[in-house]
Amino acid sequence: MLAFPYHPAKHPFCRHGAPKGYLMKAALLYSAAGSLLLSALTTAPVTTTPVTGEREAAELRGTAVAAARARAAGVDFGPCPDARDLPGGMRCGTVTVPLDYARPDGRQIELAVSRTRATHKDPHDSGHKVRRQGALVYNPGGPGASGLSFPLAGRLPEWKRIAAAYDLVGYAPRGVGRSAPLSCENPKHFFKGPTQSPAHPSESFKKARVAEAKAYARGCAERAGGALRHYHSLNNARDLDVLRAALGEDRLTFLGTSYGTYFGALYATLFPRHVRRMVFDSVVHPAPARVWYRNNLAQSAAFERRWQDVREWIARHHDVYGLGGTARDVRRSYARASARLAARPAGGKVGPGQLQGAFLRAGYYDEQWPHSARALSAYLKGDPRPLVEQAARDPEAAAEAENSRAVYVAVECNDAPWPTDWEVWDRDNSRLARVAPFETWDNVWTNLPCAYWRAPRQRPLDVGARPGALPPTLILAAERDAATPYEGALELHRRLAGSVLVTERDAGAHGLAGGPNACVNGHLEAYLLTGRLPGRRTDCAPRPEPKPDARAKPRREAPGEPGAGRPRR
Repeated sequence: MLAFPYHPAKHPFCRHGAPKGYLMKAALLYSAAGSLLLSALTTAPVTTTPVTGEREAAELRGTAVAAARARAAGVDFGPCPDARDLPGGMRCGTVTVPLDYARPDGRQIELAVSRTRATHKDPHDSGHKVRRQGALVYNPGGPGASGLSFPLAGRLPEWKRIAAAYDLVGYAPRGVGRSAPLSCENPKHFFKGPTQSPAHPSESFKKARVAEAKAYARGCAERAGGALRHYHSLNNARDLDVLRAALGEDRLTFLGTSYGTYFGALYATLFPRHVRRMVFDSVVHPAPARVWYRNNLAQSAAFERRWQDVREWIARHHDVYGLGGTARDVRRSYARASARLAARPAGGKVGPGQLQGAFLRAGYYDEQWPHSARALSAYLKGDPRPLVEQAARDPEAAAEAENSRAVYVAVECNDAPWPTDWEVWDRDNSRLARVAPFETWDNVWTNLPCAYWRAPRQRPLDVGARPGALPPTLILAAERDAATPYEGALELHRRLAGSVLVTERDAGAHGLAGGPNACVNGHLEAYLLTGRLPGRRTDCAPRPEPKPDARAKPRREAPGEPGAGRPRR
């Protein structure tokens, strides 16, 4: 799943209509995948260690103790460690939290925090001083992504009205970056490539990947030791409450994207009286039975639909890219490139695995479509340079990518039960790959260490809020989002009484807040600035399709993005 990095987009909204035949294809995929999802865990061994009521009570007390200490200490904001690359208005500090909330006087860890102060400047009226409304805390997802750069968003036009009223606060969750970092292997060995990416792997290939998953799980246990068990979503929610107190906020205003919606929903369930306003952007399905094995099956099915969207767009611009006039023709061009890369990697660095990673990013970000199409077209015409520039790993990013991957795996493996029998994984994903081959097996290899995990599992919390228990919340979702399929937004909307769902129809980009859709941004601003919400279910027209450009330069991947160690949410 995706670790969603903040990236602004700047386009008006205008396009309407799903690709012809899309709804029928979606129904077929849902039908095929659905039978797997319904049965996947019924035959999977349950390896969870139940959390006793006594421990839950101790963790609740420990959170209150840590929050009281954090409120008294505050955050001593000063220059950021990498201040040479940051505007002067951003300041950094740390917040101390217990490694184990059941033992608040035990080992402590520090979370890195960043902030810019509310500007009080109305971008539309220089004479009007805007009232400060407190801190807006942001998480970009992951697990394993850092939000430390988020305060810089206040310099962008899409965020200036919000930045006038709020201190913008980002942080690195536990395990990420400078926040008690996790590692599962030597970063020097992390970027493996060129690699293969078979849609229907052989038994020998599967056997090798099972061995790698076992070794990775063993490395996590050996490098992290007894601390490994404490990196999970429930502790991320508790850390958020301590951060709220350290910022001097009685109630939290929070924007979570992708995985950030999941532990944000946990926070709303655990601490409803501490919530002021919450935005859930691109929603992870929160049902306990879906966390995380079944969510990954659903995601693989959704990426097949999104891959179809990408290919249909490329086919509509055959005159620019020459990759085929139909989605099927584009798939043949992709397969031809993959086969050629398997025999001779581009630049000695880019094989089928790196090609798949590049097109996986296109499944997340519409803006990536022209870059991916251009790179594929150039490669098939004899110029590998655009593909190498786009898909090859940057050795300088290895340490950050390895850390992001370690946190992703640790959190998801710790959060919930996983099948421990390889035959269950093989059966479910072999069936799914028949109808959704694009991402299914690569998703398996990302998550397979959880089958051999050496730390105890948490019992997933049953997310929800009854009428009146929680202030109104805002949910943003794109109808064809593959990283966090739309049904997750519908489920969270059902579970959180008083929530409002804003849907970007006929669109599939991941992460909507501050993007190119003025309708979505208008609802976001109205909610954060005034508390005003639209009707319970509100639609926005889709963003525009990207414009084809044979000269478009690829967007460089950042650590935490799909393909950079392949974290998923």
